[in-house]
Amino acid sequence: MNKARWVIFAIKLMARMRLRTAQRLGALLGRLLWLFKLDPVRVTDINLKLCYPELSEDDREALVKRSLEETCKTAIEVGMAWEWPVEKCLGMIRSVEGKELVDNALARKEGILLLAPHLGNWELAGLYFSSMFNMAALYRPPKVKELEEYMSSVRGRVGSELVPTDKRGVLRLFKILRSGGVVGILPDQEPPFSGGEFAPFFGVEANTMKLVSKLVEKTEATVLCTYAERLPNGDGFKIVIKEADKEIASADLIESITALNRSVESCVRDVPEQYQWEYKRFKRRRPGESHYYDEGRVW
Repeated sequence: MNKARWVIFAIKLMARMRLRTAQRLGALLGRLLWLFKLDPVRVTDINLKLCYPELSEDDREALVKRSLEETCKTAIEVGMAWEWPVEKCLGMIRSVEGKELVDNALARKEGILLLAPHLGNWELAGLYFSSMFNMAALYRPPKVKELEEYMSSVRGRVGSELVPTDKRGVLRLFKILRSGGVVGILPDQEPPFSGGEFAPFFGVEANTMKLVSKLVEKTEATVLCTYAERLPNGDGFKIVIKEADKEIASADLIESITALNRSVESCVRDVPEQYQWEYKRFKRRRPGESHYYDEGRVW
């Protein structure tokens, strides 16, 4: 059995668990990562030192532990988000905060650009919106074709259009927004140097995607932020929808991408323990600057 088949088998196995059981397993895996001080612990600690310098060592350590547990819960919940019947997944949503923002944009017949950071269960957030609209979502295809085919089928099972991160895909996003459609983007991924510019994120210079700013400039779409907050004790999720920072529509690129990062920050500060701090968000730096995650290395 090749790697892709093993991954798919594991996801289908996780889908057999109840939500509470899956989350308990995720929390256990997070605690094991902490116990054995594996690399995600180091990366999370570095990110939190950079982004929350005001925290005491004890408070930062506690947040590292919580983040590891929550991120592992998200990983185990993939089984639910990808394999459960859509109605059963949506049944885990207990409330929706800010839905009037979507309704108002639709009433104005404006395109909607949804920014969904790596916060809470972003797969469930995507499923919720794709069940409401013929939504297009930008995604980065995995290197293994068999796994890409599986991901496309489960993510698109309610009609969501998956758009790859290439020139043709980007042009498709412009067309959808101009026609008043809905597009979803994960805005906090590290872009290649050609697709990004540096702007502060939690006060730290981060290579930030330019695509969102270009989409807003050319289409005048309404920009909203969203995430699926995990509720305590396996009780389900709350969908949160917020307005993006208004400066995201600035014609000045740096002002716009800085506002993009502020928009993500605003969501993260709501539930910081549910953000994927294990991701090397500050991996790329300007030439001559030291690498945050690889001591002694210089860009």
